[in-house]
Amino acid sequence: MSVTDPDATDTEATDAEAVDFDADAARARLDRALDRLAVTFRGMTARPDEVQCDCHWGSAEELALLKVPDTELDPDLLHRAWSAPDWRDHGAVLRRVLPQFARELTAGLGAHAYAIDHVGISFERGDWQRWPAEQSAAVREFLHAWWAHTLRAPDPAVPAHDLLPLCTEASGALRPWLAVWEATEGPVADRHLAETFDTWTTELLVGYLPWFSMSTTAEEDEAVHDELTSWFARRAPARLRAHGASAELLEDARLLGLPGPVRGADPHWQVVRRRIQAAATPPPAAPAVPPAPGPGRTAAPG
Repeated sequence: MSVTDPDATDTEATDAEAVDFDADAARARLDRALDRLAVTFRGMTARPDEVQCDCHWGSAEELALLKVPDTELDPDLLHRAWSAPDWRDHGAVLRRVLPQFARELTAGLGAHAYAIDHVGISFERGDWQRWPAEQSAAVREFLHAWWAHTLRAPDPAVPAHDLLPLCTEASGALRPWLAVWEATEGPVADRHLAETFDTWTTELLVGYLPWFSMSTTAEEDEAVHDELTSWFARRAPARLRAHGASAELLEDARLLGLPGPVRGADPHWQVVRRRIQAAATPPPAAPAVPPAPGPGRTAAPG
């Protein structure tokens, strides 16, 4: 957007308006994607012969609700439905709960927020990319709209460093999500990048994928790590500086771009190693404090 007045205050205001517009447009896109899921998956049910363990999963009455279309489930039953690994037809169960599940996801999963790193494998297990074209397209648009909204939202319910692994595992690919992030400019997207890099920097530097994947091999994890590391090394430094990141984080980004042997000889690598060792060393145990004497008793001498 061009600005005719070079005054810095006016420029900042115009930039803020552009960010707000982008955020509003992304929210509207996500709302449309949620509505599309509701229409596309209306009337879906689990298979009539679907079974579950009534002593571990839930009651026969709860299972019967999954065979009735469009009935809202309580949050606990919804969680058990999408997260159970042993359905006869996981895809049918996922289609049954998807409209409600997607709304819960974009709100952060509430009391089940701890399970966000299991969501991607649920989508992958449902094999949604092989569903009929209208259904798979609705899921794909939901994931992309959610990611686009998250990158523009100042305080998303699910942070970018949790949503990127989810989308990667759900789709089986990392590159499309990084491409969207690369094309999404502005202070909010830069802040999300800085926070994500700060969260993942140790794992990236020592050669580990910064999330646990339940559906990939060690070789596949290594390939994703290398792709992610290469992208951060190329794209992170300028955006970290724009965000005003700490000198230490900027040094971590510089170090990430060095070849392994060169990195090992770099002075900042020694700083990183001490930081990793300190994080891995448990704090010293507090000295034992003798119990206070009870009523009518005196403390033991010395």
